[in-house]
Amino acid sequence: MAKRSANRPEGTEKSRTSVELFAGGGGLAMAVHQAGFRPLLFNEFNNRACETLVASARKTLGVDGLIRVEGTRPEPPEPGQPAPLYPGDVRDLDMSALEGEVDVLAGGPPCQPFSAGGVAKGDEDKRNMFPAMFKAVREIRPKAVICENVRGLLRPSFAEYFQYIQNELRLPFEKRDSEVRWQDHDAHLAGILRRLPDEDSDPDHYKVVMVPVNAANYGVPQVRNRVVLVAFRADLGVDIEAFTKYVRTPKFSEAALLRSMKDENGPYWQRHHQVPGHVKDRVRARLPKVVKEDDCQPWRTLRDAVAGFGTGAKLPALPEVDLSRLEEKHDFGSGGIVDHIGWPGARIYKGHTPNELDQPAKTVKAGVHGVPGGESVMLLDDRVPDSKSADGWTYLHRYMTVRETARVMTFPDEWLGSGPRGEQMRQLGNAVPVVLGEFFANAVADALTTAGH
Repeated sequence: MAKRSANRPEGTEKSRTSVELFAGGGGLAMAVHQAGFRPLLFNEFNNRACETLVASARKTLGVDGLIRVEGTRPEPPEPGQPAPLYPGDVRDLDMSALEGEVDVLAGGPPCQPFSAGGVAKGDEDKRNMFPAMFKAVREIRPKAVICENVRGLLRPSFAEYFQYIQNELRLPFEKRDSEVRWQDHDAHLAGILRRLPDEDSDPDHYKVVMVPVNAANYGVPQVRNRVVLVAFRADLGVDIEAFTKYVRTPKFSEAALLRSMKDENGPYWQRHHQVPGHVKDRVRARLPKVVKEDDCQPWRTLRDAVAGFGTGAKLPALPEVDLSRLEEKHDFGSGGIVDHIGWPGARIYKGHTPNELDQPAKTVKAGVHGVPGGESVMLLDDRVPDSKSADGWTYLHRYMTVRETARVMTFPDEWLGSGPRGEQMRQLGNAVPVVLGEFFANAVADALTTAGH
């Protein structure tokens, strides 16, 4: 609970607040809102993503609309007012008016410099926006920072630079001059860090927790390996050791999913009682004979997502897609569900294998349909006779719809992606799954509460 000002009447406690940079389609922004933070500012460069944020603001972001900022020095809105949206380069933004007003600064700086799917230039790439994140920390002085990025940061070739990123986040006010090499600045930061006392409580310093995550271990119906950085201002007295232990402990596991499937009438099959017997038999035949025990909940699967499980509150099952109408690009949504549109041309071949319904989906990537690995192709329950197949059958497949992909990203059905299919899929592939972001935002809120803030 936020502390009450001495001049603020009883019952009018100040709500926790947030700023979201590199907001994209709004995944992390939705997560932070659902964890109880009131947004004071959004930033996003891509125009289509800005349209998505505006279209979804009232239903998914907890604000009464968004107002595009005119000028580069936005003022924090009062409760109940529309939140400002700065639709431009964050490096041009002056956030000093928000100093002392922000509990959480959240964002996922563009990941192409570190992604296996990008050119992987790392710090030499002009798209590296971590420096902009540190500039925002200096201007805002938030209580906490949540930053998500690709697992590529953990590659050996980036190890030293990733350590530098963490050191910069620990000491954001030790600004690097433009003519100084990052290696020299890192040596300067490392020297300061070595001299810091164990009980450092300087408000100019931050304590950083780095968490490698597989989103499936946090309840997302998708295997998605990422890195989350969380930083707390050193003067807040947050128990970093307890926080680290909590966020690094998986809550869901593959073993728990396998145990729930092992029996013919196990919990997983009871939840999905409509699954054909031949599918159930195929899945159970591949289960290992010995499955380890743990205290986790089962990984959530693609079938869970399509059926409405695993995205927070139970959602309605998505309607079937008529394979005979894919060429029409027909909308199969009903009951207010949008963007559930079939798409033709899905193929399976070597190196392009499909998602299976009874496993978490593959990583949603920021490509259109058909990106390498078959990430947006799904294998169906329906099958046809095939004399060339080992068992005499071939299972049908198709592309996932935008809505199915949004479910895999744990977005609510109220989310409205702007632009054509490819642009919507790009926004989803670049986003933070809402359930994953909400886990970390709630953990941050609880840590602040426990520390008396």
